[in-house]
Amino acid sequence: MATDIKDTAHAVEAAAVMRLLPARPRLLALGEPTHGEDTLLELRNELFRELVEQEGYRTIAIESDCLMGLVVDDYVTAGRGTLDEAMEHGFSHGWGAYAANRELVRWMRAYNDSRPASDRLRFAGFDGPLEITAAASPRQALTALHGYLSTRVDADLLPCTGEMLDHLLGADERWTDPAAMMDPARSAGQSAEACRLRLLADDLAALLDAQTPHLIATTSWDDWDRARLYGRTATGLLRYHYWMADTSPARMTRLCALRDSMMAHNLLALAERGPALLHAQNSHLQREESTMQMWQGPVQWWSAGALVSARLGEEYAFVATALGTIRHRGVDTPPPDTLEGLLYALPEDRCVIDTRQLAAALGDTRPAPRVSPWFGYAPFDPARLGDIDGMVFVKDALQS
Repeated sequence: MATDIKDTAHAVEAAAVMRLLPARPRLLALGEPTHGEDTLLELRNELFRELVEQEGYRTIAIESDCLMGLVVDDYVTAGRGTLDEAMEHGFSHGWGAYAANRELVRWMRAYNDSRPASDRLRFAGFDGPLEITAAASPRQALTALHGYLSTRVDADLLPCTGEMLDHLLGADERWTDPAAMMDPARSAGQSAEACRLRLLADDLAALLDAQTPHLIATTSWDDWDRARLYGRTATGLLRYHYWMADTSPARMTRLCALRDSMMAHNLLALAERGPALLHAQNSHLQREESTMQMWQGPVQWWSAGALVSARLGEEYAFVATALGTIRHRGVDTPPPDTLEGLLYALPEDRCVIDTRQLAAALGDTRPAPRVSPWFGYAPFDPARLGDIDGMVFVKDALQS
């Protein structure tokens, strides 16, 4: 069996990944089993550079706030601001502090220098401005959408004024109270003002859609596309806040599903630009239903990858990453009867695995599920080998 498994491993190169796929996908998703490890981020950077140079990819999208990501995109495409400002203000979750993310942004800016706009690399965050434990105020998205429309369409078509929006939004603190995640009564999402804002956001997004021919003719495609992002984000955030105030048993299922739905809509919009590399936690990119045990019980929902794959078919591809050790996190050598243990026995420090060949090599042998000793690392479920297009295996994540 060891020889057969060895034959499924190939050098970590973009060309090796592409050989696993029937055609070049519009969205190539590279998952990771944990966040914040520079070993994995550096590998992502290498693959992206090769995809740019060999396959014509021009966009990278990561699991970070979609509105904050605009700061990075402005820097890499037009040189607005500085690298330090892009790293400080362009990433959520504290990911601007990672050296590999900084190197990615620096390289993208250098690559774009003196290139025509049509050939420049683009950066995007595709997460909503929220996390399971927090959600942003809808102010930025709503006011930006209103501001875009107010200078380009007849004022009589606008459903409200900017002053009305500001009044209904009130103080941002009423939206961002972290206690609202555990106590629905602390959420402002079902207040009279919030319900009115949901209607106005829907009307503004509908107006943006209805005026598409005029807006594309009188403004840049990028400005119009950014306004669409503001519309998706405003309506998505207000919907999320509404269900944060819910007290039913389905509350957390709805919130998890809404987050991945916002991700999926952002990814489908990015697919319109051309081929893009996506990078996020494996669970957000998988085609199967996601499951999680939370304080109020188990929840199940469809991931962003499942939603996008259902729409794009073979134009969406998912390559998972599996990991042997993260010793500085207490994740030591995997047991030999697990999938990670079998792959850890390979001589390569990292490799691309043809998962169809691997499944054939395993035959009736079913590796045992690996149990994670650290909450921040999710081992790959060997039962899902047949649902991915390939795998990258990294033997050891080294401490930065």
